[in-house]
Amino acid sequence: MEFRLLGAVSVATEVGVLPLGPAKRRSLLAALLLRPNHPVPVEQLTAALWDQEPPARARGVIQGHVSRLRVLLAGAEAEMFGVELVTQGTAYVLRMPESLLDAHRFEELVTLARGQRVPADAVAMYQEALSLWQGPALTGAYPSQPLQAAAQALEELRLASVESLAGAYARMGEHARAAAVLRAEAGVHPLRESLSAALMRALQRAGRRTEALDWFHRTRRLLADELGVDPGRELADAYAAALRGTGEEEDPGGPGPGSGGIDGERKEAAVRGTAVAAPPPPVAAAPPAPAPAASPPALPGVVLGASQPLPPGTIDLLPRMPRGFHGRGGELTALSRAAAGEAPVCLVTGPAGVGKTALVTHWAHRNREQFPGGLLYADLRGFSETGEPALLEVLREFLLALGVAPRRIPESAGAASALFRSLCAERQLLVVLDNARASEQVRELLPGGARCVTVVTSRYRLRGLIASDAARPVPVDVLEPDDSTALLAAVLGTERVLAEEVAARRLAELCGGLPLALRVAAARLADQPESPLSAMCAELSDESRRLSLLDVEDTGVGAALRLTVRRLPTDAARQFAHLGRHPGVYVDRYAAAALADTDPATAEAALDKLTAAHLVVRAGPDRWTLHDLVRLYARDLDAGAEALPRVLDLTVATALAAADAAEPGDESCFALPADFRPPRALREFANREQAMAWYAAERDDLTLAAAAADTAGLHGRTWRIILGMWPQIVWRVRDGWTPLLRTALEAARADGDPRAESRVLALLGWVLTEEGRVDEALVHLEAAPVLAARARDTRGEATALINLSLAQAALGSPDEAAEGCALAAELAHSVGDRHTERLALCHLARHRLDAREWQAAHETAITALDLEGPSEASAAARVLLLTAIGEALLGMGDETEGIRRLENAALEAETCGYDDGAVRALGALLRVSADAGLQARYDTAMVRLMART
Repeated sequence: MEFRLLGAVSVATEVGVLPLGPAKRRSLLAALLLRPNHPVPVEQLTAALWDQEPPARARGVIQGHVSRLRVLLAGAEAEMFGVELVTQGTAYVLRMPESLLDAHRFEELVTLARGQRVPADAVAMYQEALSLWQGPALTGAYPSQPLQAAAQALEELRLASVESLAGAYARMGEHARAAAVLRAEAGVHPLRESLSAALMRALQRAGRRTEALDWFHRTRRLLADELGVDPGRELADAYAAALRGTGEEEDPGGPGPGSGGIDGERKEAAVRGTAVAAPPPPVAAAPPAPAPAASPPALPGVVLGASQPLPPGTIDLLPRMPRGFHGRGGELTALSRAAAGEAPVCLVTGPAGVGKTALVTHWAHRNREQFPGGLLYADLRGFSETGEPALLEVLREFLLALGVAPRRIPESAGAASALFRSLCAERQLLVVLDNARASEQVRELLPGGARCVTVVTSRYRLRGLIASDAARPVPVDVLEPDDSTALLAAVLGTERVLAEEVAARRLAELCGGLPLALRVAAARLADQPESPLSAMCAELSDESRRLSLLDVEDTGVGAALRLTVRRLPTDAARQFAHLGRHPGVYVDRYAAAALADTDPATAEAALDKLTAAHLVVRAGPDRWTLHDLVRLYARDLDAGAEALPRVLDLTVATALAAADAAEPGDESCFALPADFRPPRALREFANREQAMAWYAAERDDLTLAAAAADTAGLHGRTWRIILGMWPQIVWRVRDGWTPLLRTALEAARADGDPRAESRVLALLGWVLTEEGRVDEALVHLEAAPVLAARARDTRGEATALINLSLAQAALGSPDEAAEGCALAAELAHSVGDRHTERLALCHLARHRLDAREWQAAHETAITALDLEGPSEASAAARVLLLTAIGEALLGMGDETEGIRRLENAALEAETCGYDDGAVRALGALLRVSADAGLQARYDTAMVRLMART
């Protein structure tokens, strides 16, 4: 249970916030919480509830509110927390542990922070204290004079703590962070001279003297205009220091304003207070990226000329400049003003289809020269049925763009977020976070650098982001009539619109000024150059009797889409209806053909027509996608029950073909289902590189396809799609595959296929072993060979034994691991599976090397090397076996022959681009040689390997 004064007056419990009711009852609770465990006379409560003469039944009203509060507290089992509201004569006492009150915790944290000798510790405590604030103090209470005075006193304490936090940053030498903290508050409280003086000092120490002087003159003018006074001594001294260019030599560790002093002590004695809006990000562990040579000026208004090219090598993840963009002058100006502050967060909000992304992308391209540190973009898919990307996934893309090697990216979202903030600290960059669903989806992606700008788009207002990070709202509404007709003219041509100006305005009115609806209607008209605009108006009038375009956003867009689809050619309309059954985000011509039960050429022709009608978007060569609202509409169309099974069977077959191309062997990893529907055409893979590129591009859609199969109860498709991804799983084993493999395991069991279950168990166990969860892996790996034997899957049993041996070796049982590999080799040999036999012998040789059984390891590796097999698979295996032979010879004392074998292994690995094998062979050579050339080759291979993995 928690009692809150720092924000809305409320009582939070495990099951939610108590329904306190009217403002008078909240005011009564607030008055009691301001003096916990002390009697509060009825006279004081009366003054808190009424400004003027109280009603004659004021005492009865107070008694009624007290009774209701007692019922609420009893229902929340408040007595278990030591909370009790009791009557004491003509007064009431709220007895409670003061630790349950946010204002009390704030005071304790601030007191602890002031006593810290290490500035970083003080910063952490101030930040924790200030994070308790959820908005203006005593929100929701009746604005009586006593409660307003208490709220103001709490606000004064919050501001004093902000100044103390800035002082702690200054003692750490983090003057830019101090300035960021102070500037946010100084902008809201421009007449508070202590804030302005502290901000000027922080700016001066951060090397931003001009900004410090500008802030002084701004404050001086406000003081003169509003109060008719000149700046006080503290502000004047800060101005003099800025003029002299001094400040670094001053002691930043002295008591700053608000960290003590008579005024602060008096305020603390009056009432227990609390914190500020969300603090700036903590100091990151990684060093910041180098700052640009010079800081560009603050953001101006919207530039009307063409966008300027960025310097070579500048990061740019923005989508392309939107075509046909028109109007939005007010919103563009508002966005520029919101972005002109220090380290701002701009929140662009509005209904679906209103053009938020187009607005932000247009603005970003026009102002790109203001961000020499780079332009980052991420679609958070907060309103997409395909699901939101994981926080770590977005951070990974940002860190890769900022130059972090893949292996250097932390595995936890918290560490990755800290690294991202540190890299942004000294950059001047733009971060666009598109389609956010909630505030918590955004916070860990905020860069926090003093010269960074973040623009968030959302259908929601995200008040939490406004409260915690001072996000500046930029609302986007439907287009005005003039801008709507101008958008039509951009698509249809000015002459055509001017020829029917009244009809154009009527058409804009029927579309409700919604850009998506306008563009769809204009696309129809563009395909019908002879059709008058008035005819389109007549159609829209007939279909919009329910005012669908002027009502709910989805309904309005649906009406426009329905009209567009009716005028499509038959093949395109049929294709569009079937696209709604696609489980993924992107579709290629093979998937489109499978959905509609046609051939790829016909499907591609239909997709081109849909692209021209703005119903699908071309995302790349042979790659299309649908806007989320268009996808929602398409899913309601009649496409037949067989569309999903057809595209799932295509996915199964393509995954199997990719696996066979990436890891060729004597046997495919599974057989096709008995009721398999062969697609009319299947993507072909010429080599491993093509297959692995397909896996990388389609991983998310493969996951979505498996989920769709699972939801539809098509369990045989579910586990096949996932098992077909095994080459990518092996290639990027530490990439979070466990949940997906658990889905495959459940599907295999539901399908009643022990062979599939054993193979999934073996793969899942291996992944868990690589993740360091060996005990958990062992449960699956011990079951896998038993199931395989029961299913008479000798090859699967051999593979399961190999994977089991890796877990056994990791648990310190090399002899047991070697026995398993030896048995696996025998089983594979018995069915003529040389691929698996060689793999078993290779691991057996490695286990014997680890046991320092040099002769046995040498003989095993020689035997494996003599086996014949597919040439494409033997290159990597040959390198590993040659390396094992060389290491064994070194162990046996034959250094000359051992070095020769290792050198051959290294050369072969380098020739075929097998960096992992090159690193292993060269590493073994470096253990017996300090040759500089070998070291250079090892370093080169290691760099390539890290860049790839």
